[in-house]
Amino acid sequence: MEQLIETWEINNQIDIYLLNAIKEEDLKAIATSKGRNVGEQFAHIHNVRLMWIKEAMPELLSDVEKIEKENITKTLLITQLGKSGKAIHQLLAKALSEGKLKGFKPHPTAFLGYLISHESHHRGQIVLCMKQSGTPVDKKILFGLWEWGTKL
Repeated sequence: MEQLIETWEINNQIDIYLLNAIKEEDLKAIATSKGRNVGEQFAHIHNVRLMWIKEAMPELLSDVEKIEKENITKTLLITQLGKSGKAIHQLLAKALSEGKLKGFKPHPTAFLGYLISHESHHRGQIVLCMKQSGTPVDKKILFGLWEWGTKL
């Protein structure tokens, strides 16, 4: 169980690592195919976490707030991703110890896989937005997204 929780923590740190590498003004970068801009992608990651927390353990929402499009700043994203990351940590710890998660089938380990897949997809979209807008993410940062052994 401890390794699964640590895997979640690494994933969350990867999100924040990428966000830290992006300038505030680049949060508005958007892919040529339209859709969410960079800041909205990060907010979406956070807000989906809140959706699951609300379903399974709403008491964890007391210190976490939804991020609305019009309020997106880098500071808010970093703060709230940190808070929702900790809340998901608590949710996973409880769910893994009980062997079930309210509102998600088949089991908590699959939920962890779902979360990481979802967030990785959006990290890819963020990188694409940055590239297509003419402000690509530095190659060192891109390689760092895959260095999971150094992100705790």
